[in-house]
Order: sequence, then structure tokens, then C-alpha cells
Amino acid sequence: MIEPFLEMMSAERGAAANTLDSYRRDLEDTDRFVRARGVGGLHIARTADLSAYLHDLEAQGFAASSQSRRLSALRQFFRFLFAESVRSDDPTGVIASPKKQRGLPRHLSMDAVSRLLEAARGEALEGHKTPARARRTARTHAMVEFLYATGLRISELTRLPVTILHREEPFFMVKGKGGKERLVPLSDSARSAGKTYRALLEGDERAAQCPFLFPDDGFSGPVARQVLARDLKALGVRCGIAAADLSPHVLRHAFATHLLENGADLRVVQQLLGHADISTTQVYTHVMDERLHALVSAHHPLAASGN
Repeated sequence: MIEPFLEMMSAERGAAANTLDSYRRDLEDTDRFVRARGVGGLHIARTADLSAYLHDLEAQGFAASSQSRRLSALRQFFRFLFAESVRSDDPTGVIASPKKQRGLPRHLSMDAVSRLLEAARGEALEGHKTPARARRTARTHAMVEFLYATGLRISELTRLPVTILHREEPFFMVKGKGGKERLVPLSDSARSAGKTYRALLEGDERAAQCPFLFPDDGFSGPVARQVLARDLKALGVRCGIAAADLSPHVLRHAFATHLLENGADLRVVQQLLGHADISTTQVYTHVMDERLHALVSAHHPLAASGN
């Protein structure tokens, strides 16, 4: 019943390809687990089987967020089975969600981002490169500039149309999660890096026919997210940033954190990030708390006197 469920999620709820892939992996993994317990398949699993699966994930060291995501997939799957009269009950109904410890998002300091941008710019400008390397370094430079200037998700970045470079407005519209549109800022340096990269593709008719700002090597579609993430990590290592500390999402966090550090309103940051709920953005309030604490410590008369 996994395939019919995925077909329903795609056709009726418009689930994205990445979401469907995630559901498939989670459900198939649970199916293997319950079959190993002697159950004939996920569709007939009992509450005890599913609880055992979640406990097994915890024993393997899976984070509470990962356990919750899989439980969410299972809940939707069994609700689908109930709606289709395949089952008369929902075995996930009495399973409590794992308690999450909400950690602070990992982000880079402004100094680290400056080093990253400078390294990307330097590699893009260096001479004596093959055409392929020139395109690669120019693309990496443009990618870093865009991620830090806009706070885009990597999936949003890869699908940007090349036409945004033809506009002179300081903002452009992007379609994010759930098909929701929002305005995103575009700095002059990001626009310039994008134009420099695209100039290296001029003369190739395939590039002219491809609508994406960052096309794949065959110009048949957008470049893969994994390719951009790999190039970003490699760039970070070359300028002293550990690969484990850097990803496209880390730059998104840096975008938000640095805005707040410089006085931006939390609601504005929520809109720029495309968060539907302000509570999602409030994870960044640690930045505001630290700034307020420093302000009080520096200027309040009682703090100065030690009372």
C-alpha cells in the first residue's frame, strides 16, 4: 500500500518529489523492520511493532527530530489506510511523539562568511584556468553570494530562473515550500557574480535554451543540490572551515542570524525566510537575547555597580 499512498500524496496534496522520496524511504525502512519481526507487512503492523521500531531508532542514536519525522510519515500512511477502509484502526494513534530538544541552528560568524566570500571571489578571478574550471569557480562564487544575500533554501536556489538577472529591482519573487511566494533581496554583489557566471556560458545554444540560472552540465535542468553542496564544502575546507560546519543551510542560518545581530525585526526575518509560523523563526531569538544581555550589562547602572 506504500505506492498508492505516495500516489495520493502526489495527486491530491501536491507533495514535492523530495517529500515523496523521504516518505518512501521512511515507510520502506519501517516495513523491513516489522517484517523482520514476523509481521506480514507494514499495512498490518500493530502499535507494539511501530513502538518497537521507534525505540530501535532511538537505540541507534537517531535524533528526536528524525524519529518524529518518521512517526509523522507513519501517521499519514495509516490515516490513508483508514480512509481507504484497508484498516479499521490507526495503530499510531496512541504513540507519543518523541520529545525534541530544540537546539540552536548552526551558523557561521560574519568573519567566517567574509573569508568564504573572499575565497570564492578569489578563485573565480584567478587566471590560467580551463573553461570547465572557470565555469565551476564562477558558479561556486555566485552560489555563495546568492545564498548569503537571500537566505534561500538550496532547493529554491537551484530552481531560480536566469531572468532574475535581467531585472534591476533589489528584490525578486521566489516560490518556496507549499508553493508560497515571497519577496527575497538580491544584493549588487550577488547579481554581479551571477552575471559573471552566465557570461561564461554565452555562445552555447544549450545554455540559451535552459531557463535555470544554475543549469546542470548537460543544460537539461537545474544543477543538482548535492553538486552545489559538495562544491561549497570543498571551498570551505580550502579557507579553513571544516566540512561538517558548512552547508547551504548553514548559510541560510547565517543570513538570518546576522540580520538579527544588526537589528532586523524578527517578523521581517520570518517573511524573508518564508516561515509560515513565527515560532519557527523564534529559534533565532538567542541572538536577540545575547544582544540584549550585552546591552544591559554595558549600560545598566546596577550591572555596572555589580548590584
